[in-house]
Amino acid sequence: MSNRSDTHTEVANGSATMHKTRFSLAGIVFLIFCMCAAGAFGVEDMIPSVGPGLTIALLVIIPILWAAPMGIYTAELGALAPVDAGPYVWMKMAYGEMWGFCMNWWLMLAIYLGQAAYVVIAVGYIGKVIALTPLAATIIKVAIVVILTIVNLIGLKEVSILSTVFSIIIIVMFALVTIVGFANWNYNPIEPFIPEGSDIVSSLGTGLAIGIWLYCGYIQISNLGGEISNPEIVPKGMKVSIIIIALNFLLPTIAGLASLGNYANWGTGIEEGALNYSSVLIHYTGPALGIAFMIMAVISSCSTTNSVIASGSRLFLILAEDNLCPGFLSKLTKKSKMPFWPIIILAVVTIIFVNFDFSMIVNIVSPVLFILYVGLAFAFLKIRKKYPVEERTVWYAKGGKALKAYVIGGMFLIGFIGIMVNGLEFFTFSFLITISGLIAYIAFKRLYGGLYKNQPEKYPINPKTKLAQGDIWRMGIFFIIFGLLMFAGSFIISWYEGSWGPAYYLETYGEGLLSNFYGMISICRWCGLGGAILGVILFIIGCKTDKISDTK
Repeated sequence: MSNRSDTHTEVANGSATMHKTRFSLAGIVFLIFCMCAAGAFGVEDMIPSVGPGLTIALLVIIPILWAAPMGIYTAELGALAPVDAGPYVWMKMAYGEMWGFCMNWWLMLAIYLGQAAYVVIAVGYIGKVIALTPLAATIIKVAIVVILTIVNLIGLKEVSILSTVFSIIIIVMFALVTIVGFANWNYNPIEPFIPEGSDIVSSLGTGLAIGIWLYCGYIQISNLGGEISNPEIVPKGMKVSIIIIALNFLLPTIAGLASLGNYANWGTGIEEGALNYSSVLIHYTGPALGIAFMIMAVISSCSTTNSVIASGSRLFLILAEDNLCPGFLSKLTKKSKMPFWPIIILAVVTIIFVNFDFSMIVNIVSPVLFILYVGLAFAFLKIRKKYPVEERTVWYAKGGKALKAYVIGGMFLIGFIGIMVNGLEFFTFSFLITISGLIAYIAFKRLYGGLYKNQPEKYPINPKTKLAQGDIWRMGIFFIIFGLLMFAGSFIISWYEGSWGPAYYLETYGEGLLSNFYGMISICRWCGLGGAILGVILFIIGCKTDKISDTK
């Protein structure tokens, strides 16, 4: 491909309006740590629903099959194209403007909807020490969001400094939990392996949803790639952070279960008798350290909220610069050059969602994350083909076919199982989120022009559709992929949930579509089949009438 170097130079420039910040190895490690973990919070909800043994097994398996492959492709693609909104740029490089927009849209929804989960966890820990009325809890949640929004409007350097301070405090406190827990080993931490009366398949749903959510932050660093003046530090930081984060989840969980047992009582709620990591310190050292841990839990939430605001706010900025959303979203603050309106919008959405239950937020977001991260794995594969590593002068992961099989195989296996066992209602709802990306792309492309507006010769449009050349057959592929996934899923979930699903959904939701198990199955089955057929038709039409120009 003759224009490889030109393409790399172009995408590597990213947004020219953002300030550059130089990171130390420790600074980038701690920023990734805050984006992805900031403590083992959230694992508590896995334990009673999955079982202590399976929880620990998942905390070993997910880093190997999910987190490490994600870290590999994030580091490599970030080295090749160190830009803000990396997933959007990478998907655009691999599969074109439409898929790039959809990827960015799904990531925005996942961040904007899921951001509130961190704040919910923090206030849950406060509620274990201090009695909170619903009004007081809401005021604290809003205060956390407002303070960290202000920090983000000040600048990225301040975000990095705050992340480093937070990370050190969090690591020290969880190390203390680990030491105290292991010193008071009284129970077998893997018994029972799964909850009594359950089976492994039925236990996987919540476990994979929370487990994958816990490890979804590796990709966040790529949204800041254009503002890191020394992008070669990211692969180094990724290697270190993956190890730290895996141990951060695993060791305190083993220590907590070994010292306290009572797996059924673990959770992030504020119910009387509920156990969490602070309970280890309260039980064996007294209330003082328990209060200190509660303060640290708030710090942890603040650190993650702080770093995710920084990451998520960049996504609208890049779309606005590419004429794929309203231009006012690219407005920067005068002094710090931070994206003003995206940060404000993210804060408002977070404040709205902070009153949702933690598990509900995670289950809503998880199917989108499955699709998002598996899609990026395939983009990694395509970009390796388009830009062979032998011709690169930047860092790349060593390994040929075996590496590609590991990245694709691990991500696809965990992602496919995860989306199938996450729950029928969330499986069904996830396709509404998925299709919203395509609808938004069509609307914004026609309204604002997209890449064609600035470079019409390089990014030509179909004069009839006003969309990019090739978008008709790309939409065909879109509907084929998600139609077949929806169709196949209707049979898999019917088998998986069939023995208990009808009664469960009726009891949980009472009335309406979500209470009708077989109604949701029918919608998935027939909409999936119809979507796949529509996809084939669009693909055939697109191949005949919407060919990409040879001069592009």
